[in-house]
Amino acid sequence: MSPQYLLDTNIISHIMQGRDNDLLNRLTKVPVGQVAMSSVTLAELEYGLHRRGQPTRLRNALTQVLLRIDVLPWDEQAAVRYGELCNSLESQGINLRDFDMMIAAHAASVKSTLVSRDKAFSQIPTDCLSLEIW
Repeated sequence: MSPQYLLDTNIISHIMQGRDNDLLNRLTKVPVGQVAMSSVTLAELEYGLHRRGQPTRLRNALTQVLLRIDVLPWDEQAAVRYGELCNSLESQGINLRDFDMMIAAHAASVKSTLVSRDKAFSQIPTDCLSLEIW
């Protein structure tokens, strides 16, 4: 069964910082197993940690997140959806960063709602992507 929500990188970053009580409270109301992240998101987070010299506090925070949130592999279905979505959006003059497009395609391929605070995703038509801004 697909998770109800796929969390974008900026949402996971806020969770790791632990200072957004509204976000943390909202997450506690979602049933276990209904929240996940893309392996693309994990790649972005790992890159950020390495750029910062692997600060212990952030590494520990990511470890705690990974204990509670599944990481979905970016698979063939996501890749096919990525090609379709990129082509569709480019024909409409919409261009997002590659990782953002990959995460959006991943959410669409598993029929999950993408949770983000990145307003760029709001450019994607609702018939292509279910989006919630938390």
